[in-house]
Amino acid sequence: MPPSSQSPTSLANSPQRRVTTLLCCCLLAWGCHQPSAEQPAAAPPEIPTRHAEVVTITPRPWAESVRTQGVLVADEAALVGARVAGSVAKVHVDFGDVVQRGEPLVELDREEFRLQVEQAEAALAQARAAVGLKPDQSRDSLEPENAPPVRQERALRDEAVANLARARELKSQRAIAEAEYEQVVAAEQVAEARYSGALNAVREKIALIGVREVELSLAKQQFEHSVVVAPFDGLVQQRHVALGKYVQVGDAIVTMVRSDPLRFRGTMPERFAQRLQLGQRVRLRIEGIAEPRDVEVTRISPALDQSSRSLPFEAEVRNDDQQLRTGLFAEAEVIVDPDAVALVVPRSALVEFAGAEKVWKIVDGVAKEHEVLAGQRREQGVEILQGLSPGDVILNDGSSGSVAKIEPLSVDTTADTDTGARFENTENDPSDNKPVAPAANTLENAPDSGQPATPPPVVSS
Repeated sequence: MPPSSQSPTSLANSPQRRVTTLLCCCLLAWGCHQPSAEQPAAAPPEIPTRHAEVVTITPRPWAESVRTQGVLVADEAALVGARVAGSVAKVHVDFGDVVQRGEPLVELDREEFRLQVEQAEAALAQARAAVGLKPDQSRDSLEPENAPPVRQERALRDEAVANLARARELKSQRAIAEAEYEQVVAAEQVAEARYSGALNAVREKIALIGVREVELSLAKQQFEHSVVVAPFDGLVQQRHVALGKYVQVGDAIVTMVRSDPLRFRGTMPERFAQRLQLGQRVRLRIEGIAEPRDVEVTRISPALDQSSRSLPFEAEVRNDDQQLRTGLFAEAEVIVDPDAVALVVPRSALVEFAGAEKVWKIVDGVAKEHEVLAGQRREQGVEILQGLSPGDVILNDGSSGSVAKIEPLSVDTTADTDTGARFENTENDPSDNKPVAPAANTLENAPDSGQPATPPPVVSS
């Protein structure tokens, strides 16, 4: 059929007509949704207002300290050995026993040592009798010239001297032969030599008495050493012998330790080694003990440990109640500068989330999250190393922080002059009936009004 002969219905249903109609509908719908140029934009939501306790950051006393770790060691530890050889006859102590100084630990067979004492006593009595010493007479009180053998030889010498004098007189009168005179002279010389020999023999016997006395003392000492006693007050850490065992000189009998006082043995890093001094305070937190203990540095090594590059030191720990044991692990906080100051915030003001540490800082009267770098944490607060400056104002309770205009409540902050800053929050005034606005928006979804807010007055400590 030729085009001129097409009907109106076929023209309306043609593809070109349908596409044109659909396009017009889309343009009309888009135009209806376009805002009018004269329609005003929506106003941003208003930042809520709330009452909250705030803290003004000021430098506070915060003693500088260094944390280290160590163990408790015994004040004395001894491997008690046998001083004589023998067979173990009695064992008086065992593992864990508390012993006093001089208390018997182990007793060896003493019969042989008793016989040695009796033998030494008999030899001494023999030596004393040889020079005529009475039982109650001391060796030092004896004069060699008064000994009976010496007196006898002295008498013979005196007789020989008198005979020689008479012989000389008779020789001068030519009343004695020369041979007889020479015999008298020889007899006098023999008497003099026998007297000197007797005197030396007595002196030798007196010296021998001294030897016998020493031998008796040694025998008695060995008899006493057959009982091994505790060298100090302490505890038996280990027993090394049993009944019937034969021990040689120096063999280990028991291991003893003295646990009052104990010593905390720790190390100071090399960068702080020059600041470690005797008498510095150390706060110990001992494993298994709830309350920390304050002690002082009592000993410092003269040299650094080359393997760890640290300086060993010790602090004495009293243990009167025997509550502590050797080998306990302990953490030490050494106060190296008790007069140091720092910026400290209450523990409640610090918020931790996803590894970041933040506080709610008041900026132009509006609380906003502010990231900080925290240092040491103590009961009195948290040290702030970076992120805050003196005079900054933060919320006292960071857990309830939100983006809001803050009307501050008073907070009483008092400084602890010993270990840092202590924060004590006062209760809200009951007469204050102003409602506290609930937390509205976080930092991420808070709207920006674009208008600076007037900073409210801040009450600082």
